[in-house]
Amino acid sequence: MLRLDGITKIFGGLTALEAVSLEVKKGSITGVIGPNGAGKTTLFNIVTGLYTQTSGEVYLAEKNISRLATESLAALGLVRTFQNVELFGQMTVLENVMVGLHTKSRSGVISCAFKLPRQIKEEKYIKEKALNWLEFTGLTAEAGNTANNLPFGKGRLLEIARTMAAEPQLILMDEPAAGLNDMETAQMAGLIYKIWESGITVVLVEHNMDLVMDICDSIIVLNLGKKLAEGTPREIQENPAVIAAYLGEG
Repeated sequence: MLRLDGITKIFGGLTALEAVSLEVKKGSITGVIGPNGAGKTTLFNIVTGLYTQTSGEVYLAEKNISRLATESLAALGLVRTFQNVELFGQMTVLENVMVGLHTKSRSGVISCAFKLPRQIKEEKYIKEKALNWLEFTGLTAEAGNTANNLPFGKGRLLEIARTMAAEPQLILMDEPAAGLNDMETAQMAGLIYKIWESGITVVLVEHNMDLVMDICDSIIVLNLGKKLAEGTPREIQENPAVIAAYLGEG
């Protein structure tokens, strides 16, 4: 589903990533972990077109997407969530999810300005699809509320609902459990499973090791901008190099 070949990213004199290569299998839940500053979010930013790598290539299935813009990647089915919740605060919860369906819209300026039948039909379709995604994430009751008024945990769910509205084949989640309490984290784990069961491949950066070890099929470990290890949760837990990176030698 996703392949990175020799990804290097240099900011001035700082090498954030150095020759990182990895593969994500279709239909998997893959975790990307590592100490702070390991390069995890930089990796996500490169895959999703926010940064351009210094060298290396990124492939979605067999398509080279290394230089594509973020909006083009979304149209191909590659989407992401952010470490800090990013919402349209003054819009309603429903409107936020409708924004996620913009790639399905075909009406032009004239159709929208004059409320032509095609545009009215399309808007009705988008609203219905958005309501389905709110139900999927358990936010139906919040549909008419302003996004700014949501508690933090529900804001995370809304960001995922909006992302899912694009009907992706691959979703990258940057610390989905950050800032959540134990109950909300358990709810998030259930939602990630639900996304996976719908046929979507999931890659997540996460510091909550309980969550990662519980739901991931495979785990990739970054340290100091390099790939340190890769394997099943048990293999990673027992890897001496990983233990040393997190806890220090001895």
